[in-house]
Amino acid sequence: MSLEPAMTTPDVLRVEVLSEALPYIQRFRGRRVVIKYGGAAMVREDLRDAVFRDVALLASVGVEPVVVHGGGPEINQWLNRLSIEPVFQEGLRVTCPDTMDVVEMVLVGRVNKQIVNGLNRVGGRAVGLSGADGGLVQARTHGDGSLGLVGDVAQVDPSVIIPLLDQGYIPVISSVAPNHEGQPYNINADTVAGELAAAMDAEKLILLTDTPGILRDRDDPESLIDQLSLSEARELINDGVVAGGMVPKTECCIRALAQGVRAAHILDGRVPHSLLLEVFTNSGIGTMVLGSRQQG
Repeated sequence: MSLEPAMTTPDVLRVEVLSEALPYIQRFRGRRVVIKYGGAAMVREDLRDAVFRDVALLASVGVEPVVVHGGGPEINQWLNRLSIEPVFQEGLRVTCPDTMDVVEMVLVGRVNKQIVNGLNRVGGRAVGLSGADGGLVQARTHGDGSLGLVGDVAQVDPSVIIPLLDQGYIPVISSVAPNHEGQPYNINADTVAGELAAAMDAEKLILLTDTPGILRDRDDPESLIDQLSLSEARELINDGVVAGGMVPKTECCIRALAQGVRAAHILDGRVPHSLLLEVFTNSGIGTMVLGSRQQG
């Protein structure tokens, strides 16, 4: 009779996963990771819980996650309740003053606190902020102003969130920010995440999306490009391989990398625990774009 302890296959798999994660945990401990949270991962309850657990786990092993979020579906629900017609141009929400009131109410007052509560429920220590808090983000009018109170990022000052990270808190930031006169603007959350990652000298920028990543053939999920250089990403945009809604996401990654972020990832948020799969496993998931400091 064998006296060796029996170990079931699930037990073995759990140990192997932990063992594989160890070098990544050691590598990224104390490093900042900016996560843009949105899409199906924000809408589906099972995916929401998985993201909250992933972010809380990152923080618990010493990674310093910062979450930036939008909230388009809930904004649309409240606009419909108030009989305000949602209008989009070139993928951006046309934002009149009445719409801006709803955007600010929903993103800052509801969605932000739902995320904070969700993270705290699973053991995280989350703190909710908007771009206005501590002068974190200053906005300017997007383009010629024809979209109303839609903004671009004029300036980022992350000094308000550095002490929070140092104390183990998880900043959760809504993509609403004022201009220099105090007028709130609606800013694309991908843009805020990218500029914040650059200002914080982040190790990674991670965008959770509803696509597998960057595809060579947008109709073929098997054509996923798992890794790109900065120059290759630019070429894919110029050649039209990256098109539609993937263009602003890819451009966001390019801008962040050009300003010093080491790697940017476009992940499929419909895959449970995609954050941990990317950060803590050998295979990864989605598309990784590498900055110049990581190439060669």
